[in-house]
Amino acid sequence: MRKYLFSAGFALLVAATSVSITVMTPPAFASQVKYIVNGIPITSDDIAHRAAFFKLQHKKGDAKQEMIDQTLRMAEVKRLGIRITDQQVDAAYQRFASNNKMPLAKLDAIMSQSGVTKEHFKEFIRAQMAWGQALSARYRSGEGGAVTEEDAVRRMLDKGGAKPTAMEYMLQQVIFVVPASERSATLAKRKREADAMRARFNGCNTTREFAKGLLDVTVRDLGRVLAPQLPSDWAEQIKATKVGGATPTRETERGIEFIGICSSREVSDDKAAQMVFQAEGGNDKDAEELSKKYLDELHKKAKIVER
Repeated sequence: MRKYLFSAGFALLVAATSVSITVMTPPAFASQVKYIVNGIPITSDDIAHRAAFFKLQHKKGDAKQEMIDQTLRMAEVKRLGIRITDQQVDAAYQRFASNNKMPLAKLDAIMSQSGVTKEHFKEFIRAQMAWGQALSARYRSGEGGAVTEEDAVRRMLDKGGAKPTAMEYMLQQVIFVVPASERSATLAKRKREADAMRARFNGCNTTREFAKGLLDVTVRDLGRVLAPQLPSDWAEQIKATKVGGATPTRETERGIEFIGICSSREVSDDKAAQMVFQAEGGNDKDAEELSKKYLDELHKKAKIVER
C-alpha cells in the first residue's frame, strides 16, 4: 500500500520559492461540534482547516465528508492496535519540507498563513500513515484479494518485466531499555551508551558479548527480512548501512535502539515477487478500490450524528 500512501497522502502542491498566500483574518468564532462519529467529535475548526488544506492543494473536495472519513479511519486503526508515533510524524513532516526544498520554518509559516495549521497537517500525515498500514494488513490477510506468489509473478511477466529481485537482510536489533518512569532522567545517558556500543559494532556475532557488561540491554535476532517488509521508520537507514555495520541510534518508546546488518543478499524468487507486488499495492487502482471498499464497510457500521 506504500504507493497509495504517497500518491494520495502527500499530494500537497506547494513550491519552495513561489508560494503566494493571501492572509485574511477571519472573525473570531468559538469552535463548535458539528458531527459526532462513533462518539468522536468533529468541530467547525477541524472542517475549516481541511477546507483550507484543499484550497492550498488547488483541489476540490468536501471538507466535512473528508473529516468524517478520516475519523472513521482513525477509529479503525486504533481498533487494530496500529500506532504512529509523534517521532514518525515529525520525521515525515521534515521529509516533506526537504522534498519541497524548503526550510522547516517556511513550511510551518505556509501551514499557519494558509489556515491549515501545522497541527492539522501532521494529523493528516498520521492518519495517512496509519491507514496505509491498515490497508496493507487487510491486503496481506486476503480480505482485499491479496495475490498469491504465483499470481504476482504472472502479472509482472505479463507486463513484460522480468521476475523481480529484492534485497534480503539478516538483522539484529539492540535496545537500551529506558522505563517510562526514568525517561527524563536517564535517556541522554542511555543514548551515549548506545552510541558507544554502536561505534564498536562490527558484525552480529559479537553483539551479545558487548552487551554482557551493560545494564538493561536487549539483543534480538530478527531473522531474514525482505526489503519490502522493512518497517517504514527503519527502512531508509537499513538500506543505507553496509553489512557488518549498524544504523544510527534512535529514540523509541522502548528506549534507545539501533539495528545491526548481519548480512544481505539479492534474491529472485516467487516470494520476493509477491512482496514487491504487495509493497507497491499491486497498482494504484487496486489500492484505491480496497480503500474505498474498506471505508464503505466502516460507514455502514458507523453512528454519525450531525449537530
